[in-house]
Amino acid sequence: MKNLLFFSTFLLINIQSFGQISDYPFEVEKSGNGNRTIVLIPGFASSGEVWAETKAVYEKEYTCYTLTMAGFAEAKPSPNPSFENWKVGIAKFIKEKNIVKPILIGHSMGGGLAMAIAADYPKLIQKIVVVDALPCLAALTNPNFKHQENIDCSGMVNQITALPKEQFHQMQKMTMPQLIENKEMIETVVNWSIQSDRQTFAEMYCDFSNTDLREKIKSIECPSLVLLESNFTSIKPEIKEQFENLKSADLQYANQGLHFIMYDDKEWYFNQLENFLTKD
Repeated sequence: MKNLLFFSTFLLINIQSFGQISDYPFEVEKSGNGNRTIVLIPGFASSGEVWAETKAVYEKEYTCYTLTMAGFAEAKPSPNPSFENWKVGIAKFIKEKNIVKPILIGHSMGGGLAMAIAADYPKLIQKIVVVDALPCLAALTNPNFKHQENIDCSGMVNQITALPKEQFHQMQKMTMPQLIENKEMIETVVNWSIQSDRQTFAEMYCDFSNTDLREKIKSIECPSLVLLESNFTSIKPEIKEQFENLKSADLQYANQGLHFIMYDDKEWYFNQLENFLTKD
């Protein structure tokens, strides 16, 4: 009887623990034991491993939570993936784990999530670092872009999910050299994409393409560092316009490289990060 009671209690605790973990639309790895906290959010179809070098530097002084979003880079998919649900899930995690005033560092879509969280939960966040993300990427190529409520993603989802595995792989191999110059890392980044759940990949591609944070960022109160790839220097007026409503934005342009700044202009990236994080 005692053994049965112990087993039932053990099972209940583990079911409850599993349920708590599955409440969040991401996998998370905790490292470091500092008094201050950094939450690291990767970009579209990327693993939390994109932050490996960043984490190695800062886990000595900070507690780091490194996320991999559900369905990306072999992480288990979760129901109803969307930018909104992921934003709410990260904020819920911060509140439920009693993480006091973390610094959010996000790359690409992760940078968009960092801005959205800081806007919707302004008292929750101490600072944000946005690594090569814009409030509305679609507006760069379409100045008249407007967010669509209840957008129908079925056509795009069907198209992406129907691609044969080898064709999808080749598509990613062709795309990544436009996003990263560091040849040693291209294969790794490609593998994260092809190891991602295709349904999640397709749904989030459509949903994030429809995201416009240009008005929302008015609500951000915390200091904000925005690190942008070197190519954006040719369109500085358009970039400045995108961030017009983020009064705290410190826009800095990399000296070299492409979208994966942490790989392509590493020394510059870490210098910018250190200056910002140590500033009161």
